[in-house]
Amino acid sequence: METALPITRTAALRQARRLEYLTLGWNSLEALAALIAGAFSGSIVLIGFGLDSVIENGSAAALLWRLRQSNDADEQRRARAEALALRAVDWLFLLLAAYVAAHSGWMLWQREMPERSLVGLAVAALSLIVMPLLARAKRRVAAALSSGALQADSRQSDFCAYLAAITLGGLGLHALLGWWWADPAAALAISVLIGREGMMSLRGKNCGCGASPACCADRAVSLPEEPWRKAN
Repeated sequence: METALPITRTAALRQARRLEYLTLGWNSLEALAALIAGAFSGSIVLIGFGLDSVIENGSAAALLWRLRQSNDADEQRRARAEALALRAVDWLFLLLAAYVAAHSGWMLWQREMPERSLVGLAVAALSLIVMPLLARAKRRVAAALSSGALQADSRQSDFCAYLAAITLGGLGLHALLGWWWADPAAALAISVLIGREGMMSLRGKNCGCGASPACCADRAVSLPEEPWRKAN
């Protein structure tokens, strides 16, 4: 009988799943609050921030699926399916970047002034606290599992924190100083970051492997299996 893997790795795999569930839950609440606040205040930076959270949930769901499928005869077919799903997410990032850039550019051209949004400020501030904590926890688990896919997902959480900082800056300048242009200007900055993220992912640079999106899917395949699946 083969030696079972250390229980610590099994615990790490369960922790990775919990972190992804937490990411899905937080991003869902974040997206809902940001989109509602953005719709009522007319803030394009909040709308862009909320839509980005929706798209990032697609990436988190794909990784969670991979974490739960550690042993299957059709591993290669599932890896190809995940690569296609992640490529669709990448294109959604690019479409979102184009939408936010066009809308914010129009607001700057028309000098449209959004309403102040205290809810939006609170959402961005909370995200600026929560997402770095999630990213740090994911990196620890990724190191324990030697998972390139989970490591890449931790960078997505860092990316969300950067967007939260830009969103908070734009909303804060508008609310405190009355700079109407701060909201669409922050949205433009967000569109650049979102577009860059989508392009890097399409080129296969989101997991540091320099290949295609399938590389990250393949790395997720190597996640350690539970001891009871390895035992004879």
